Amino acid sequence: MTTMRFMVTRVLGTLLLVGQALPVMPAAAGELSGREIVTRVHAAAGGQAWLAAGTNVMSGSATLCRDGDPARCVHADRYVMYRVYPTRLEHGAHAGSGKFRLDALAGDKVLFQVAFDGERSYDQNGPVPAERASSDEASAFGFSAIRFALEPGFSVERVMDDQVEGRDCYFIRVTDPTGTRTLFGVDRETFAVRSAGWQTPKGFHQRLYSDFYRVGEGFVQPGRVRHFYDGVKSVDIRWTSAEIGGPIPDAMFVLGPSVKSGD
Repeated sequence: MTTMRFMVTRVLGTLLLVGQALPVMPAAAGELSGREIVTRVHAAAGGQAWLAAGTNVMSGSATLCRDGDPARCVHADRYVMYRVYPTRLEHGAHAGSGKFRLDALAGDKVLFQVAFDGERSYDQNGPVPAERASSDEASAFGFSAIRFALEPGFSVERVMDDQVEGRDCYFIRVTDPTGTRTLFGVDRETFAVRSAGWQTPKGFHQRLYSDFYRVGEGFVQPGRVRHFYDGVKSVDIRWTSAEIGGPIPDAMFVLGPSVKSGD
């Protein structure tokens, strides 16, 4: 026992000496403020070309796994999102904003369609009940928090930095005027948003962004987006094209049994 106590004391003493010998580095939070990081995110994403894009039609493919179950995965060889970006977030970052539609098809088969017309949510069968709409919107909407993070009523704070897929990232938390919080991981080198995460009724939702490419003169589009709930991957999207700033008819965001994909 005496020998064991001596060994433990010696190890602890060595660790204390090593700790005292290490240089004390300045706190990472002193490098840039949260707001300064957001300013650089906006610039890296394309500046006004990104902030004032207006609309985006993204096309590609996706693997979709219900509840993250490998036995319940389907592949959508046509995956199209129509987005009218919001000009303000009246009900918070995790409520429906702007306009949105998503079509998932395997060949000629519609796997699902969802939409938000600015007031109401839909699936391929028509309007959905309010309780389900609220849950669906809480998962679908969240990234816009960083678009509006510098607006009055929003706050941005630095939290502990980490890595995303091996890339060193700043981590910031954006709180909107309703008190809703969204966590972002921002690449320290490129200032691209590598991750976004927020609480939803389905669990903690995280998105990872990669394979970025530039559209036109400025707008930066992630080519790959993955969705996770409580750490389990459920969606893997490959966006192969994006069309920025074109008109999208309001009727595109209203769904029902008689509405066809892309009509």
